Amino acid sequence: MQKILSFLCLAFLATTAFSQAPKSINYQAVARDNTGKVIANKTVSLRLSILDSSATGSTIYTETHSATTNAFGLFTLAIGNGTVVSGTFSTINWGGSNKFLKTEMDATGGTSYSVVGTSQFLSVPYTLRKVEAV
Repeated sequence: MQKILSFLCLAFLATTAFSQAPKSINYQAVARDNTGKVIANKTVSLRLSILDSSATGSTIYTETHSATTNAFGLFTLAIGNGTVVSGTFSTINWGGSNKFLKTEMDATGGTSYSVVGTSQFLSVPYTLRKVEAV
């Protein structure tokens, strides 16, 4: 019995030691047209860019997505899992300087993107816990 318990503890520790952070970032938003009306049950196109140092900094990564909104205009996607336009998501140096996300959208599902906004990436509890453990 003690051997089985020891084996289970060792197996748990081994899987914990090899766990890794996800290779993408969840992103959720509500799509609205230029008058503020919700774009419900439609396919929209997005171009997401990660900028270095400031909201007007150089682009270090860009990808595109096609997303379908629900009845409330809500859509969800994973940054890092889109169609890469430029850069490499896995090589972004997140600790080197502040990073910003520029979001562009084409409400018709095409490629005529308009800037929706730019916001700074901030720490989340998941990353803070990992930093404290190191």
